[in-house]
Amino acid sequence: MTPVELSRTVLHAVRRAVEAGELSVAVPTRAVVAPPGPGGCGDYATGIALQLARPAGQPPRRVAEVLRPHLLGVEGITDVVLTGPGFINIRLDGAASAVGVVGEVLRRGERYGYAEGPDGRVVRLHCPHDLRAVVVAEATARLLRSQGALVRVSAEGFEPAWASVLGAGVDAVGVAPAGPPAELSLDVRPVPVPASASGELLALGRDAGRWALLHPAAHDLPRTGEEHLVQRESNPLFRVRYAHARARAAARNAADLGFTAAPGPLGAGAEQDLLAALADHPRVLAALADHPRVLAAAADHRAPDRLARHLVTVADAALPFLPTVLPRGGEKPSAAHRARLALAEAVGAVLAGGLALLGIDAPDHL
Repeated sequence: MTPVELSRTVLHAVRRAVEAGELSVAVPTRAVVAPPGPGGCGDYATGIALQLARPAGQPPRRVAEVLRPHLLGVEGITDVVLTGPGFINIRLDGAASAVGVVGEVLRRGERYGYAEGPDGRVVRLHCPHDLRAVVVAEATARLLRSQGALVRVSAEGFEPAWASVLGAGVDAVGVAPAGPPAELSLDVRPVPVPASASGELLALGRDAGRWALLHPAAHDLPRTGEEHLVQRESNPLFRVRYAHARARAAARNAADLGFTAAPGPLGAGAEQDLLAALADHPRVLAALADHPRVLAAAADHRAPDRLARHLVTVADAALPFLPTVLPRGGEKPSAAHRARLALAEAVGAVLAGGLALLGIDAPDHL
């Protein structure tokens, strides 16, 4: 079960409680699930009971108690524990979770974590005549579109070099773009790059320049030095792109050896193979599973830096794992190798898709 599927399962539990007359609330359109916080347990937790408590006219803990039976017994869920004022902690079946996440990434490819379709939101982003604001607004628009929103971006001013060097663009300059009324209009005003450093930043080129602007939080001053071009582990962008290149290389080399990733549900008995492959690298699966939540949060908070930091997390989790994908010495490709290759291909898809949302290239070779 993937986080997206679990979110739907939580909403279904709310719907069943409403239909049974146990709760009198409007079923929300979205339920946030995330790794448990301090004091929590299991694989994921949701605060849906706290969200519904006031409209239900009941304490959050009571709402959580109503929802718990509707979650227990669902295929893929092994336990549901209530903690704190009403947090619902959910433990998933390990094999079902692993196979579900990897299978979902391979099915969706670089669009893993995207909304299924438009959600009706119309958002307008407006930014000042500032290089960083334009790049942040453009990346934010990509994130919002990935979550189903219709987005238009305008800027008070725009320089041709921003497009030719960094690939930045807006829908209108000077005024908000024409179109349907926006339900949400937002100003995008991150800490700007000092005018004296603009030339230095443009000299980094498209990929490193965009990373320099998007990786820091909006309230932090971006660094514009050549550290973004260094091909060493000290450079987060290099680690992300290197992990992507290693994942793609694993697929190419596996094809040369005559095997591919296990298709669909990863084959009969592959659950145990996949779990064994992940035994020494649990962070890889956790990082992949968290990707849809990160995309949604980055869009909601207009914070592409959250996605950039998440890609570093994925890369740092994957880099120790990737050398284990292919057979060594005289080994013959086995089901475990195919399962590891499936995981490697999932890593490559998440990193490529995330970099694309930031407007950064993901080369297959470095």
